[in-house]
Amino acid sequence: QLQLVESGGGLVQPGGSLRLSCAASGFTSDYYAIGWFRQAPGKEREGLSCISGRGVSTDYVDSVKGRFTISRDNAKNTVYLQMNSLKPEDTAVYYCAARSNYLCSRTVAFYDSWGQGTQVTVSS
Repeated sequence: QLQLVESGGGLVQPGGSLRLSCAASGFTSDYYAIGWFRQAPGKEREGLSCISGRGVSTDYVDSVKGRFTISRDNAKNTVYLQMNSLKPEDTAVYYCAARSNYLCSRTVAFYDSWGQGTQVTVSS
């Protein structure tokens, strides 16, 4: 059974950094693209970044380009999201999701399996 577990969220001051982790189990990582998404209260879930099955290609939404970096370690079945220069508007619940296709996409509907989410709060 495919499972995803996020960790690493928390409270951070504006300008600070966090690294989120997405630990995957129950599937062969190479064949699944992984995406990071977030959802703020009253807003739709937003695709932030994705990484292809073997990590060859990545994509970012414009609002996080240059600040967030996605990476994966398939030997550890873990995908990371390094978040730097955090802003109050980055406050949201962050989710990772797996797509049963190795191609990277930030489209929510393309993802089959989701983690439970981790809260990120950026505030002074």
